[in-house]
Amino acid sequence: MTTAPARTAAARVVDAVKVYGAGDTEVRALDGVTVGFPAGRFTAIMGPSGSGKSTLMHCAAGLDTLTSGSALIGDTDLSALDDRGLTLLRRERIGFVFQAFNLLPTLTVAENITLPLDLAGIAPDRARLDALIDTVGLRDRLHHRPSELSGGQQQRVAVARAFAGAPDVVFADEPTGNLDSRSGEEVLRLLADTVRGTGRTVVMVTHDPVAAAHADEVVFLADGRLVDRMAAPTAERVLDRMKSLDTKPLDGRPADAATAATARRGART
Repeated sequence: MTTAPARTAAARVVDAVKVYGAGDTEVRALDGVTVGFPAGRFTAIMGPSGSGKSTLMHCAAGLDTLTSGSALIGDTDLSALDDRGLTLLRRERIGFVFQAFNLLPTLTVAENITLPLDLAGIAPDRARLDALIDTVGLRDRLHHRPSELSGGQQQRVAVARAFAGAPDVVFADEPTGNLDSRSGEEVLRLLADTVRGTGRTVVMVTHDPVAAAHADEVVFLADGRLVDRMAAPTAERVLDRMKSLDTKPLDGRPADAATAATARRGART
């Protein structure tokens, strides 16, 4: 199994180990994972419940620290940064899209989009910002507040906010988890189109094979280890691969596909 060369990776982890607890309660969430997320590409991370996919994303994005190994954004080793350095790196070089949108209710759409730039004291590139607003289809909603928007519109605001500062990489954690299928499809197309239109990088954790099919590549985790990579994924191929990984027994019997899918939908790990 090969990983993306370091020189082409917008983000990567090397020999990543993450352990929670100790003794009898120890959980090895990541067990020696080395994987790169290529620049200018849309990568999905998948795996059964408890496989370590969200832990991988959180550590790669500097939201959590590794027990051992390295996490890098470009050539910057996150372990070499203090808290202030990590805060600045996340603000200036990383974008985030979360399942719960995380918009500030007192700010307008326009203010939510430019919030990371405002916090960093950076004047937005108006031409690029205008193009981004048109891409996400929010031109007629700029003066609305989040409570006046649908869930899909709120997530489009979150996507625009994530890309507003032209980050090196955007991390998306179950970005369609709170959306209906139509809104979710719109957000996924938006992420894919933005990657291909701007050359930015997106790394997305998802439990949904249909969502993963929008990515350029899927990486699969199981028991805290990288077990496979799939280029040009389709929902059917991803689902088949997930079935082969999701062998955790329920009541002593292998989980059938329907039960396993239900379990994955309910899991946010």
